[in-house]
Amino acid sequence: MLVVPKRTYQPSQTRRNRKYGYRSRTATMKGKLVVKRRKLKGRARLTF
Repeated sequence: MLVVPKRTYQPSQTRRNRKYGYRSRTATMKGKLVVKRRKLKGRARLTF
């Protein structure tokens, strides 16, 4: 019997948005700075 370990990245939209989404970013001071920097840089997507 061959036992293969699970891959580390198990994608989930809910988890991704809770951790890196817009509301999560704007909840903290540093997160607001992240959004501001990305806006100034001209990023099409500010967050996920």
